[in-house]
Amino acid sequence: MTAIGESLKNVDKPTEKKLLVKYPDINWKVAKDIRDIITHYYFDLDAESIYDVCENNVEPLLKTIDRMI
Repeated sequence: MTAIGESLKNVDKPTEKKLLVKYPDINWKVAKDIRDIITHYYFDLDAESIYDVCENNVEPLLKTIDRMI
């Protein structure tokens, strides 16, 4: 998740924030911010919440990224 969040930030910058907004079915802010949450608040994380995010949000994110490619 941290690599995904960081990669999304790196895609958003050079496209001047014009690419991700074309795919509104994903909450890009949350997808990018999860990297910061996992990295900086590691000891405060709820494992079940992170599992839920992975279980329910990664597949739709990957499908959208496949469409973008």
